[in-house]
Amino acid sequence: MPRRGKRYKNARAKLVPGTKLPPKEAIQTVKDLAFAKFDETVEVAARLGVDPRQADQVVRGTVVLPHGTGKEVRVLVLAQGEKEKEAKDAGADYVGLEYLDKIKEGWLEFDVAVATPDVMAKVAPLGRILGPRGLMPTPKAGTVTFDVAQAVREIKAGKIEYRVDRTGNVHAPIGKVSFPVEKLHENLEAFMESLIRAKPSAAKGTYIKGVSISSTMGPGVAIDPNLYRRSA
Repeated sequence: MPRRGKRYKNARAKLVPGTKLPPKEAIQTVKDLAFAKFDETVEVAARLGVDPRQADQVVRGTVVLPHGTGKEVRVLVLAQGEKEKEAKDAGADYVGLEYLDKIKEGWLEFDVAVATPDVMAKVAPLGRILGPRGLMPTPKAGTVTFDVAQAVREIKAGKIEYRVDRTGNVHAPIGKVSFPVEKLHENLEAFMESLIRAKPSAAKGTYIKGVSISSTMGPGVAIDPNLYRRSA
């Protein structure tokens, strides 16, 4: 059990145990309880009624948040020929196959990697480096594509990828504490709608078991999960 500081304990003491709030009220509470000296990330956590050990119950997906995450995302595009120019024009931070050797040497100064299908044979050997860090391009995440310009624009606009962990939980950033409540709410709703659509057909019973949001340093604030069960 991690040790908590005094400011965290004071923030948590302001919450009523067992209370589940409407989304906007929960977001405002998270903003009110944030105490760090930096602009904390607001994260949503959802507990799902799935068994991640079963291949047909793995939940993963992508969603473009309407207002982005508030984080500047560095995009690497592994491509050649005309696709390099398309990637640069779309705003990619790093472009070209020369970065393959740099990655082998330990360079990892990027947040998302996009690759065209024709170079994946060269990218595949880097799986042992990129895979554990969640940086490996994959078709399911939309990061293996010939439409590199669209991929870069979506990522820069706030596209995020999520995946259920081994305990059946999904975590995702939905913005910064400095965001207005309305923008955080719209990002939250976009994420939850995507998560509901990603429900595996093999999942039985209650799908959305619990939802909470928190800031980087603050306590979790529970949201009423029933608000997301009618569509699940």
